[in-house]
Order: sequence, then C-alpha cells, then structure tokens
Amino acid sequence: MFENLSGRLNEVFQNLRRRGKLTEADVDAALREVRMALLEADVNYGVVKDFIARVRERAVGAEVSRALNPAQQVIKIVHEELLNTLGPADRLNLSGPRPRVMMMVGLQGSGKTTAAAKIARLLRSQGERVLLVAADPYRPAAIKQLQTLGERVGVPVFTEDGKLPPEVVQHAFTQAEKGGVTVMIVDTAGRSQLDQQLMDELRAIARKVTIAETLLVVDSMIGQEAVHIATGFRDSVSLSGLVLTKMDGDARGGASISIRSVTGVPIKFLGTGEGIEALEAYDPARLAGRILGMGDVLGLIEKAEAMDQKSAQEQAERMMSGHFTLEDFANQLRQLRKMGPLHQILEMLPGNMGQMARQVDPRDAERQLKVTEAILSSMTQQERNNPDVLNASRRRRIARGSGTDVQDVNRLLKQFREMQRVFKTLQKTGGRGMSRLFG
Repeated sequence: MFENLSGRLNEVFQNLRRRGKLTEADVDAALREVRMALLEADVNYGVVKDFIARVRERAVGAEVSRALNPAQQVIKIVHEELLNTLGPADRLNLSGPRPRVMMMVGLQGSGKTTAAAKIARLLRSQGERVLLVAADPYRPAAIKQLQTLGERVGVPVFTEDGKLPPEVVQHAFTQAEKGGVTVMIVDTAGRSQLDQQLMDELRAIARKVTIAETLLVVDSMIGQEAVHIATGFRDSVSLSGLVLTKMDGDARGGASISIRSVTGVPIKFLGTGEGIEALEAYDPARLAGRILGMGDVLGLIEKAEAMDQKSAQEQAERMMSGHFTLEDFANQLRQLRKMGPLHQILEMLPGNMGQMARQVDPRDAERQLKVTEAILSSMTQQERNNPDVLNASRRRRIARGSGTDVQDVNRLLKQFREMQRVFKTLQKTGGRGMSRLFG
C-alpha cells in the first residue's frame, strides 16, 4: 500500500544525503517534495500541513545545524513526527467483569465479520475463552459466514433465529456468563451507508450489555472516505478503537496516516491479508518504518515464528554441510509460504535489501514462485532427493505435469546446482569469501 509513498520519500532522503551542510533552502525544497508525496498518497490536507510545519520548525533550527550528519538528523525528525501523527499504540481493554463484550461495527463490505474472527483467533491463542455472536440477521449468509469462520478458528458462534440484534446479544451474554466465557465478540449488522437506523440499533445493544470495546472496522482502500466514516461513527456511538482492513492492497494508503489524527480514535489492529492469521496489533513505529522504507524486522521475525523451527534448523545444517537436495528446497518453499505473501515479506526487509526487493514486481515474484512449486511437485520424491537421475525424458514428463516448458525445468535445476556450489564452497572455507561469492 505504501510502495509509491515510500519510493518518493526515499528519493527525497537520498538527495538530502548527497549534501554535506543543509541550508534553509535545502530543507524547504525537501519538505516541498515530502508534502507532495503525502498529498499524492491521499493523506488529509490538514494533517499534511501540520506535519510539515512541525518538521520544518525543528529542521531549520539548532537541532539540525549542529548535527554531525544534518541529512540523517532531518530523516530522524521526519520519522519522529510521523510517529506523532500516527499516534501511540493502544491495546484492547480486557479488564473488568467477565465476559468482556467487544462490539464490532462498520459499514457493509468493510471486512467486519472476518475481522471479528481474526480477533477471536488472536484472543483464543492468548488463553481467552471466546464466544462469537452473530447479530446481523439482515445480510444474506452473514450468520453462515461467521459460523464457517468460527469453525476455522475453533471458536463457538451464538445464533438465534427470529430475534432482533439487541435481544440476541442479551441472550448470548447470559449464556456466556454461565459458560465461563471471558470475551464475547459481537458481529453487528452493517449498512451500505451511515444512517440513523444503524446507530439506533448499536445504541440499543449498548443499553442491553456493558460494552468494553467498540471497534470500528474500516476499509483502508477507500481513501479519505474512511476518515469521514470514522468521524460519523464516532459522533454517534462511543468508539474505543479502529481496525483498518485491506492494508495489503494497492491503494494509496493515506487514510491510515490521517485517520488517527483527524478522529482522535486510536488504531488497534491492521488487517494485512485475506488469511485468518493476517492481523497485526497496531504498532506506529513498525508502520512508520515501512512508510519510510526502513523495513519491519520485528514483523518479519513474527512471521518467521510461524515456521517449523526444528525443520528449519535441520535444513540449515544440511545446507551448510553440503547435503542440500531439491526435497530440502521444496520444504523451504512450504515454510516460506507459511510466512505469508512474498511481496509482504520483501517489504519488511530493511535498508538497501528492502529497497532492492521493492524494485521487484511482486506479481512476477509470485508467478515465479508458483512455477517453481509446480515443477517440484511434479517430481517424485526419489527425483527430488537425487536430481542426477533427471534425464531428458524425465524432464519432459515434469514439464508436462507442471504445465511449464522443459527450459523452465532446466533453469530451476541450473539455479539449484549453483546453490549447491555456493554452500559447498562456504563449507570448505568456513564462510570466508562470502561477499565474493554473492558479489
């Protein structure tokens, strides 16, 4: 989502780094570029204006003029002021009598039902006893969708036919109390637009049970309309937090920078994909790092934790011992898939690695990864363990089975041989000469 903005800002920073001492004119020129980049990314005009004013006040003062590296100091100021704009991290309020009720609100199509299931999965993994409540009797298949998602995350779903949402929630609360539930997540009805009937229903639910958290789910791809929707809900019900969905999309993303500053409502979660595990607790430092092209190493570590650590360790030992097969390669690809879409992993790489990775077309990278997976899947286990048996007829069979050309199979085998050569060399030299190998 922030690819274009990140690229523009990095161009500005590179130009600053080329200068030794920074004049006021240099700072103003750089900030004009930053202003244009933010506005093009659909950040709210008022937010941009305040942001630039704060940065300029600090960047043309003694804080920069006395710095040993003025350009780096300006980048540090931009980072700090971006953090101020994004607002502090804010966690869920899970204190008070049980069950704590969390009400999910939002317009239709914002991803509210999926977000409810994702949060339920997260809380369940933290030891909470969670109950999902289907309080949307209007949208066709809304209840069935929540039940399907509930099965996937291992969380029960309370439903009740022929009752209005406030009654459904009240009855669910009674059952939750008896069943020892600690957190009850209510998936409320949405509308195609803000209207009084929707707000009246939400307020009626809040009169029936004590609400610990009211989370507004907003589609971050709809731009500044997301800010208007959040403002409308905030003025009608007591919002405690925001969940921004579809942060993995290719929209300009400025709303996610603006929304906290304009509405005053804290962001609590980011939806980063369609997968049920694709939910991040909001961390402004990590988001700022991605926006400014600094990567997100912590996020990368969290994704890596989804891998089978024992299997990864065994494969690493085999690689460094020189005994690395196509079977190991196939296992590595399966582990990589557990970390999420390839383009998301590339975006998290820091520094020059991240900048080079962001120059790769994610669609080409994903396409090549699928071709590689298809070729490996078309091989027998014997062939993956012993690639030397892959004669011309076997390669033709693998190409037919994977829907690829023989040239694709040959290219993969050539790359594999090169990897083997690299690891054997590293084993012999004890890691010396690595820069020359990869140069």
